[in-house]
Amino acid sequence: MAVPKSKQSKSRTNKRFANYKATAATIVECPHCHEFMQSHRVCDKCGYYNGVEVIAPKAEKNN
Repeated sequence: MAVPKSKQSKSRTNKRFANYKATAATIVECPHCHEFMQSHRVCDKCGYYNGVEVIAPKAEKNN
């Protein structure tokens, strides 16, 4: 069984987690409706992905 020879210090342990950084989602313009959307996802506004209508867009309510 592997046993560490000595205890690792807190600073040395925390160095592993110091380089973790959350990145912002990549936002691109939809080529079909020109709204902003996440890349490699179906557009929420028009329902197109890669030039093909994948889902029908939701109809907006007019009150």
